[in-house]
Amino acid sequence: MTGRRPPGIVRIVALASLALAARSACAEEILETSLPPADSRINLPYAFWNETFGFAAGYVYAINGFPQPQAGMVASVMAGTEGSVMGFLMGQNIRPFSSLERLFVDPILSMGYFDNADVFIDGNPDFPDERAGSNDSDPDNFITGRGGDTFARMRFKYLLPIGTGRERILPAFQFDRGLLVDGANGGGAFNPVKNGLTFVELMPFFRSQNVENDLVDVEQATNGLELGLFYDNRDIGSNPSRGESVRLRVARDWGLLDSTDSWTSVGAEADHYASLGETEAFRQRVLALNAWTSYSPTWTVRPDGLVDNRPPAFSGATLGGLWRMRAFPAQRFNDKAGIYYAAELRLIPQWNPMEHLPALQERVGIQWFQLVPFVEVGRVAPSWDFQELHTNMKWDVGFGLRAWAQGLVARVDVAYSDEGFGVQMMVGQPFQF
Repeated sequence: MTGRRPPGIVRIVALASLALAARSACAEEILETSLPPADSRINLPYAFWNETFGFAAGYVYAINGFPQPQAGMVASVMAGTEGSVMGFLMGQNIRPFSSLERLFVDPILSMGYFDNADVFIDGNPDFPDERAGSNDSDPDNFITGRGGDTFARMRFKYLLPIGTGRERILPAFQFDRGLLVDGANGGGAFNPVKNGLTFVELMPFFRSQNVENDLVDVEQATNGLELGLFYDNRDIGSNPSRGESVRLRVARDWGLLDSTDSWTSVGAEADHYASLGETEAFRQRVLALNAWTSYSPTWTVRPDGLVDNRPPAFSGATLGGLWRMRAFPAQRFNDKAGIYYAAELRLIPQWNPMEHLPALQERVGIQWFQLVPFVEVGRVAPSWDFQELHTNMKWDVGFGLRAWAQGLVARVDVAYSDEGFGVQMMVGQPFQF
């Protein structure tokens, strides 16, 4: 979580922390043959503090193998002393039709009320001539207020019968103390016909976010459809050590129902993992690289400076928060186009201090810790121009501490930029989540 208060579903996910234990609820982990049935559930109260919730308490429940053997569900609720409340429900790898064994669906629903949130959108009277979120915008150009945030999506994924997916629909991973030893889905040559899994994705989505204070009352609402193609040639998605993946996507809001405006957004993301081998000090060393870009062809600036047919600030080309430019608040930068690069060195030491704390280890089940120095650069711009996007780029450097606990990766990333420090707490590795 950053020093400022990221709004909306990004804040919902960040504050839920363990709520996205859905990484453990996917088919990757449930097929580990050494996993006893009692460990396929997470049933846990938790507490935290931040500026939006104050002191808060929450509860998370996750289950593997429900409602079907390859599926999983996770739910979380939380409330804080600052008056903010939130509920979250997510499922993964559910087969909606038993006759279509290659079709899966990942539903998400979240609803929250936030009493004190910062949103990087226009409306701050101290900055009448500056568009909030632009690359050169002032870091104090945001509005703070109260409001609700509702988000829902239904991602349908169809596994094509090519590559590894020709013969294997569900993975069968084998682990040794949290590291993959057999059953890799990919990691060979970059060739969708022979290696890896290829999914066609179709995702209806809806989101409504309202922020108001004594001066402004702003609502952003969107609904539409996203079409994607995802090639996953990583050995394992939850903690890759070799391989790569590529996702191409196009999203469209037609301006129907209560949508604020119509818009289109296209984007691409690619990541690559290179194993650096084992040493006396480290069980695993991996160099992880990521590149991402997004562009809205419908974005139009009117003569009065207002923008038509743009994605909301929480969609499209946005940087900051949990996933990209982690030293900055969520949605700190948003514009018509954006680009981003990152490099991480993921190191898993041989030594696991939890092995000397058997009572605690029985409860949390941490099989490894991971030390991760990283660096990020990125930029948003009013057009997709290669030269402009690679000029005056924002940067940050950071260090992450991550752990494999009960089949999921929990992470804390601390990063520094010229605007200060940011702390991000989340479940799951940051790339292609």
